Amino acid sequence: MRSVIKVSKTIDEAIKEALIELNVNKDDVEIEIIDEPSKGLFGLIGGKDAKIRVSVIYDPIEMADNFLCKVLSSMNIDAVNVVKKEGDNLIVDIKDISSTDMGILIGKRGNTLDAIQYLLSLVINKNKDNYIKVIVDIEGYRAKREETLIRLANKMAEKAKYVKRPIKLEPMNPYERRIIHSALQNIQGITTYSEGDEPYRRVVIQSK
Repeated sequence: MRSVIKVSKTIDEAIKEALIELNVNKDDVEIEIIDEPSKGLFGLIGGKDAKIRVSVIYDPIEMADNFLCKVLSSMNIDAVNVVKKEGDNLIVDIKDISSTDMGILIGKRGNTLDAIQYLLSLVINKNKDNYIKVIVDIEGYRAKREETLIRLANKMAEKAKYVKRPIKLEPMNPYERRIIHSALQNIQGITTYSEGDEPYRRVVIQSK
């Protein structure tokens, strides 16, 4: 359990400093007041600052690392998890992994990686009021996948203009469909929409 001791003029200031250093919210910690602040004689002599100990009781970084270590171990995959929290986002990058294991962990069109991300999100947000968005990546896969989808979107848009009929793409998850829609939203003469039910919902590209 991570903890820090802070000394400041007031308890609130000490708590604020501790939360910044630990990078957590107030709801995620336990606060122990070691010394109450006092002004001293006539507010000048013998004054004492507040002293507190703040201990993390809910640590999404530690939880994510522990969860992923168990998942990777059960899959006999050797890799390193780099977990960081940026605001309300928990970002996980899986590194130092062989190309074979990377393919297994990503799965077809990223399905396995998306499943791991979904399960981790359930673990991190269980019984929590403040939602944390969880993003799990592996060696920059998601950025590469986005570039691939944007190229595909533009290529299929040109085809839709040429053949003058709707072009149906392969089924994609909501995140990938949004990339397609966003890439083509300002392309003149092209409209996009989604059809079908999950997990077979797909983007349709149509010439106006």
